[in-house]
Amino acid sequence: MLSNLKLKFITIGGDSAFNLLKSARKKWLTLLFLILSVVLYSQSQSPDSWPSFRGDPGLTGNSYARISFPLKLLWTFKTGDAIKSSPVIVNGTIYIGSNDGYLYAITSAGKLKWKFDAKTAIESPPLFLDNTIIFGSLEGVLFAIDAEKGTLKWSYKTEGQISGSSNWTYGPDHRQKRLLTGSYDYFLHCVDASDGKSLWKFETTNFINGSPAITGKTAVFGGCDGVLHLVSTDNGKALENIEIGDYIPASAALFNNKAFFGNYEGDFYCVDLKLKKILWKTGGGGPFLSSPAVYGEKVITGSQNNYLYCFNTINGELLWKYRAAGKVDSSPVICRDLVVFASGEGRLHMLETRTGKEKWSYEIGCKISSTPAVTSKLIVIGGEDGRVYAFGK
Repeated sequence: MLSNLKLKFITIGGDSAFNLLKSARKKWLTLLFLILSVVLYSQSQSPDSWPSFRGDPGLTGNSYARISFPLKLLWTFKTGDAIKSSPVIVNGTIYIGSNDGYLYAITSAGKLKWKFDAKTAIESPPLFLDNTIIFGSLEGVLFAIDAEKGTLKWSYKTEGQISGSSNWTYGPDHRQKRLLTGSYDYFLHCVDASDGKSLWKFETTNFINGSPAITGKTAVFGGCDGVLHLVSTDNGKALENIEIGDYIPASAALFNNKAFFGNYEGDFYCVDLKLKKILWKTGGGGPFLSSPAVYGEKVITGSQNNYLYCFNTINGELLWKYRAAGKVDSSPVICRDLVVFASGEGRLHMLETRTGKEKWSYEIGCKISSTPAVTSKLIVIGGEDGRVYAFGK
């Protein structure tokens, strides 16, 4: 009788208790890795850090910083040529590339910490990951540099220039970290973050300008082929190709399973990533070379027609627009109730996120295409006069 009871206890639906425990353990481990991934992603940014071009793997353009007024210019740092790269800030150090061929590490006081010679112009914004600075050059080389020492860890060669920032995600085992980088050789490249070894390549039919946005196991990006690509980060296989019809020069921002982006023709789109279809689009804007920032029910982006636009994320309704004195190629950053951006004529702006009314501005006086890095202590941007500008209290 007891043996029968024991047998019934350990045999459930044809599975042994051991197998059930093994299955449950696998599910819990998977869940744990997913939770850890979310925690690591969320911890990659803080009020005092801006570790990547758009702040997070989804490229939302959101900063946790609280900006205190009044602001003033604290210092400038001179490089040897124009700056089109955008800065990142981690542990009190600013990292930024210049067209003089150097990647600079600058202290929060504006002093040179080190510089690395990439031999050719650097327009791509760097990425900070695991005490490593990752960036690409116009010769198509992807570099990984020790963030403290400025020494080379590894390099990886593509066959075309790299203009956009790298992004990162986990591999299928949730342990290995991977870098995804677009190139003018038409490929999205995936390499091991630890050693730069190639893992896979996804081929498009034209240049890739921006950075791939990442949600879960999906990379989302466009390019000069006029297609929004959805690609598996595990194996580089296409999940969906959504025809847009004109160049997608900048990066998409991902929020609530939706992708937001503009094209060169002046249309701005919202694509549902689950349904894999266009939910809405607006027309009549100028070319969108600016990557959007999205927060709640607002998505904000700049255009070459001199306007910064704010659309409703649900239906595409225009909530407000702000006219600058020059093209807005710089990408905006949303800091709670403020949005920070630069306009091409050389002015750094802060607007109220809710209304679009100007709160503060500063005349830098040179062309700006760089995107600001925003923390609670510093707002840093590069100018095409070759200087890095830092603002704070």
